[in-house]
Amino acid sequence: MAGTGNATGCTRELLRSTIDAFFTALAAHEPSTLPLADSVKFTENGDVLELGASGLWTTAGAVKYTQSALDTTACTSASHGVVPDGSTDVPIALRLKLVNQKLTEIELIVARQGDYSVASNTAALAASDDTVHWEDAVDAGERNSRDELVAWMDKYYAEFPSGVCNTTSDCKRLENGGGNYSCGAGASCVNGAPMGEPMLDSRLILGDEETGIGVGFTMFQGMYTDMHMFKMYGDQVHAVHAILSSASQSGW
Repeated sequence: MAGTGNATGCTRELLRSTIDAFFTALAAHEPSTLPLADSVKFTENGDVLELGASGLWTTAGAVKYTQSALDTTACTSASHGVVPDGSTDVPIALRLKLVNQKLTEIELIVARQGDYSVASNTAALAASDDTVHWEDAVDAGERNSRDELVAWMDKYYAEFPSGVCNTTSDCKRLENGGGNYSCGAGASCVNGAPMGEPMLDSRLILGDEETGIGVGFTMFQGMYTDMHMFKMYGDQVHAVHAILSSASQSGW
């Protein structure tokens, strides 16, 4: 149900309003308007930076598109979006962590030209919502639990590329909006829970039961900081998107 939260008082409305406030502050190049904890940590593409002093904070325009997961259990939101970087629109990924209604963690991935091997396509990223309907609520009878969303993402990373399970035949995977691959291209599915040494470490996994969005964070090939997002309902995954950018570490 919209508006419900966990025992700490974290609600969907709080997470959503904080996302909106972040993008307003980013476009104004003024982080002081945000509800910042004294110990807030900020990274852009794996580098720990002073909030507002460099990077996209000094060049961003008004956000043009977002698709977001709201995880009230972790009191964390995760978003993919399109933001102007000067005169060029770029794909971005954003993670916001709240404790006692204060921002304690801000993670930003910005995919500029040349930051990844697949060319970005911001128009395709935004247009995906026409078919995926990312933030539409999933009917109660088709919802997967947060644990199921987390387990799907964990297996995807741990068995990669043999952990791409339960995807529909028309599921598409975009990378920074580009590629438009079949989710099963070059992949397979192994039976059972992940075993042995994981192929990719799941740094953090989030789940939004209401919308069926799962999110996972990893370092891909040791070269790219990576936020994956997928849409799941009826035990099937209908879309997978990744935002990746060059980095030697995640910063987390």
